[in-house]
Order: sequence, then structure tokens, then C-alpha cells
Amino acid sequence: MSASAAKRQSSGAAPLLSIGQVLARLTPEFTDLTPSKLRFLEEQGLVSPARTDSGYRKFCTSDVDRLRLILSMQRDHYLPLKVIRSYLDDLDAGLSPVLPGGTTPGPSMLGTVRRLSRDDLLREAGASATLLHDAVSASIILPADYYGDSVLHVLRALVELQRSGIEPRHLRGFRGAAERELGLIESALVPLARRKDASSRAKAAEMAVEIAGQLEVIRGSLIRSALGRLTK
Repeated sequence: MSASAAKRQSSGAAPLLSIGQVLARLTPEFTDLTPSKLRFLEEQGLVSPARTDSGYRKFCTSDVDRLRLILSMQRDHYLPLKVIRSYLDDLDAGLSPVLPGGTTPGPSMLGTVRRLSRDDLLREAGASATLLHDAVSASIILPADYYGDSVLHVLRALVELQRSGIEPRHLRGFRGAAERELGLIESALVPLARRKDASSRAKAAEMAVEIAGQLEVIRGSLIRSALGRLTK
């Protein structure tokens, strides 16, 4: 085992984790996480696991928390790695940075992974069972045994929309629009998708997040422009 890994264990810290153990902890919340993506994030200098003498990666609890933060920033804020790296550098320097747009990481980004049962989801969202059923029927929420915070945010939004008379059935077109955007992203990733190595697959996953973020910017701009016309 490397000197750094031995030092962590001898200090009484929690046992170090293998890649497989890290995946077991994080994939319930980040279902697209793979060993190749973990290695890619390490190659980009975003996380630095210890190494055994045989070269195997070993992750401590703070490494897992850091990975959860990185993956949440990608998924929830569509941030590119260069922005995430700058944010992490500021954190490492003891600063208190904010995310682009003036937001700060929420509890779901820094805390432990939550797995909400159906009843827990309904209670925390303040939603009825009928609303959840309708959201699943409209393909806004996918059925599952347990749900993460991202689904909780969606269901809370549906609760608020329902107060304005907007039901899940009115949002069926959103699934179609998302599928069309996915088609655009897949087309852009064709050159990388043709390569079969793990590094290319990880880069494709990173590019997909960045492209989705840019599409989100354009979509938001179009909606704000349309709203401006409503107030004239």
C-alpha cells in the first residue's frame, strides 16, 4: 500500500474503498457512473485517490464526497469540468465560492445519498399519490422502488404547477422535446461513440453534459423572451 494510503488507515480513518465500492455508493443516485468515468475524472485532476503498491485506486470518504459534489454539479447545473475545477480549487484554498449564477451547493450535493420510498417522496414533496401517478403516466417521472432528490425536485415543481392549473398531462410534450434534444446530442457525439476505448466513452459522457447545459441556456433564453412579450 502507498504511504499516503497507509497514513490514512493508521490515523483511524474509515477504511479505504475500491472503485467497485465507490460505484456501489454512488450509482443509486448517479446511474450513468462507470469505472471509466471515475478514471476520467481522476485524469482531469478533479479527484486524487490513493494507490496501493500494486497500483489499485483506493478512495477515502472525502474522495467520495468530492465525487458526489462533482457529479451533482454536472447533473443539476450542467457545468463543464473547467468550471467545476475552478470551483474545487477555490474550495481547496479555503474560500467560499458560489456556483455560476450565484447559487450555492444544496444539501443533496454535499450530504449523503438519499433513497426515498414512494411514501417518503410524497410526504416531502407535499404531493398526492394521484399527482405522482399522473406524472409517471405522462413520462415526466420514471417509476422506481426508490427515488433520489432530483425526482423530489421535479415532483415539488409539479405540485406548484398544479396550483396554477397545469397538470402532468399538459407536459407530455416535454418528454418528446427531451428526446429530440437527446438526438441532437447523440449526433454530436458520433465521432467519439465510434471509438471503443474507455477514455473516449468517458469524454463522450462529459461532452453530453456540456452540450445539454448549452441547450438549457438557449431554452431558458427563449422562454424568458416569450415571457417578455406577455408583459407588454
